[in-house]
Amino acid sequence: MNQFFLQAAGGAGSFTPLIFMVGMFAVMYFFMIRPQQKKAKEQRIWVGNLKKGDKVVTVSGIHGTISQVSEDNPVVVVEIAVNTNVKMDKSAISLDMTKAGYPTA
Repeated sequence: MNQFFLQAAGGAGSFTPLIFMVGMFAVMYFFMIRPQQKKAKEQRIWVGNLKKGDKVVTVSGIHGTISQVSEDNPVVVVEIAVNTNVKMDKSAISLDMTKAGYPTA
């Protein structure tokens, strides 16, 4: 009789690693992968809606104001100083200065 219970308990334990693996994947998805995908989607939408006059920070840390946006290609012109304009890809724009809490002066 004791052998029957030992065998049944051993068989049930074979699903434990599978359940553990599925649980770990679910935790990784909801705490790491999904938020990163959501943030990337929001960034793509924000970059697509850039307009003239937006104060931005580039990926390299340059602060400036958008002076020209081209709708047909992914290029913007950013004014980084008086009469100093830099042409760059929209993907090089990192964040909005006004919403990030940077001083606008």
